[in-house]
Amino acid sequence: MKLTKATNYALHTMMFLAVNPPNEHIGVAKLAEHQDVSTTYLSKILTKLVKSGMVESVSGANGGYKLKAGWEKLSILDVINAIEGLTPIFEYCHSHNPDCLIQKAIESAEAKLLNELNQTLIVDLANKMNETSI
Repeated sequence: MKLTKATNYALHTMMFLAVNPPNEHIGVAKLAEHQDVSTTYLSKILTKLVKSGMVESVSGANGGYKLKAGWEKLSILDVINAIEGLTPIFEYCHSHNPDCLIQKAIESAEAKLLNELNQTLIVDLANKMNETSI
């Protein structure tokens, strides 16, 4: 599986918002500048994050984006699913015998990867990032 650039930008946006003060709204221009991406492109990504309930948007002079309450429970997998949707990580042929050892090995690897991504919380990564910046 190859994650898209949109997912990469979404994950980094979530991290940027997580290490900033929780009540501070960050404008799309600042978020885009931080990642060296166009505001138009990042706005589309932020729209998906808002629709998924991870981020809230406030209009106006003091507006911008911030993480929604409960964000501490969000995992890397949650962000990936918000951008990519629920799709299999590995593409493999399902026409084989259900007892196919190759298919079972791939399904097992996929389950382990998904579990790891689900257990890796944005808050934990943000805390590590803050610890290394001190």
